Parts: sequence; C-alpha cells; structure tokens
Amino acid sequence: MKVSVIDIGSNSVRLATFADGQILYKRLFTTRLGEGLAFSGMLKSEAIERTALAVKDCVDAAKREGAQKVYAFATAAVRSAENRDEFLNYVKNLCGLDIEVICGETEAEIALLGALGGKDGGVIDIGGASTEVTVKSGGELIFCKSANIGAVRLYDEAGRNRDKLEKIILEKLNEFGGFTAEKYDMYGVSGTATTLAALYRGLKEYDSNIVTGTILSVETVENYADRLLNMSVETIREMLLVDIRRADIIGGGSLFLARLMRRLKISKITVSDSDNLEGFLTLKESGR
Repeated sequence: MKVSVIDIGSNSVRLATFADGQILYKRLFTTRLGEGLAFSGMLKSEAIERTALAVKDCVDAAKREGAQKVYAFATAAVRSAENRDEFLNYVKNLCGLDIEVICGETEAEIALLGALGGKDGGVIDIGGASTEVTVKSGGELIFCKSANIGAVRLYDEAGRNRDKLEKIILEKLNEFGGFTAEKYDMYGVSGTATTLAALYRGLKEYDSNIVTGTILSVETVENYADRLLNMSVETIREMLLVDIRRADIIGGGSLFLARLMRRLKISKITVSDSDNLEGFLTLKESGR
C-alpha cells in the first residue's frame, strides 16, 4: 500500500511517499510560512496562500502516484500562530486535507523515530521556528526539549548580522539547561544539517543517500557558519543550488547548530535525511 506524508514547516512543505514502509521519493517546496511570525504572532496572508498551494500540489502528486492515504502535519509556525485556523481552513477548503498540528514534544519524538528507529541515541532538529533536542538511552527518553528558535526566526530577528545572531542564540541556549550529550551518538536532521552535509560532500545535486551518514564535527560546523555568514546570499544560492529562501537562513542556522553543539558538549553529529516524515508515518502506523 502507498502512503504519503506531508510536513508543513516554517520554511518548507515536504512530501514523502512510501510503499509498504519503504521510501519512494521526497519533494520539497520552499514557502516560508513562518515569515515575520516572530514579530507579529500571525501568519501572513501571502505566506498562507503560497504554502496552501504547495500543500495542494503535494496532495495532487500523492494521488497521481496512487497513494491510498495522505497524512499531513504542521509544526512550530502553525502551532504558535494566532491565526492558525485561517491557514488550516484555507487548506481544507482548497484540497480537502485535514492537517494535524503537533506539539513540540511530538515533533521531537518523530524526529528521533525517523533518524534512529528504535535505537538509543539523540537528535538535533533545527527547524524554521523551533529546535528540538531529544535523547534516548536504555530504551527510555532521558531528555526532550523544544525551544522556540529556528533558522527562520533567527533571520527575522537578526538578519545575517553576526553580533545580533550571537546575542539571540546565547539567550536561547539557556532553555536547554545544563544537559550534556557527550556520551551519546547524536544525529542531525532537517534543513540546516542536511544542507551542511551536502556542502561538505561537495554535491551539486542533493542526494539523500550521500547526505545520510555524513559526519560533521563541531569545528566543521563552526567553519561553515563563519564562511556562510561572510558570503552574499546570492553566492550561497549559486553555490548550493537552493531557493533564495533557504540561502538567506543557512548561515544563522549553522551558527546556532555550532553553538548548540558546544553547549551540549557534542563533538560531532551524524546527519540523517530520514527524519520526522518517516517518524510521523511510524507514529500513525502504531495507531497514534
């Protein structure tokens, strides 16, 4: 049986289609739903429209491919927006899709499920509007934190100004308390980690098979943060062959990842292209 899952994030809409639990393909649309949310608490009408149209494209593609079920979930941008119902109703009227808005803890759980399956270890998931750190040891969840900080929020609040970024990041790191993760195998998922892995591998075209398993040291992440924040957005876009709405946030996202790794005493992460899309499907198949 074919099943599709749609992830509606703060910067992108992603579609994954599975057959009997195996991934067939993934697609990504950069729509920046969370644009300006840090200041207004509201989703902009133009962001709602372009994101809803991308969701409809995903639903149409899933149906063309013969998906018998289409699941959709939304993360930090939608759950924190005062006008979330406006977006949810817009999508419902446009393509008949019901979207499940998940909490930060569930977002952390599905990232862990997607990257590690049932194994012990931890995951850092830097999204557009939130960041989750989750660690499991001995089969038990020992740390789970979702903070309202991500690459899009950082860009909204500080642009690409290094000093402003450092100040905001330093304040937000306090939300992770004194937990350290040096004893655990830590993984990085989502756009910041996977983009850095593609850069590290010298990819001209994104390849999930090459990205998955890439090991990035904290020193490597720091180096890329320095380089990216000193490049123009257009240079980054041309180098990485990404949408301009990803090129402008990758420098701040990389700096945050580096500072978070230092705070948690993580010397390296293993990047995984398997993430909350796979994890959400696992959750649904378990009956939750």
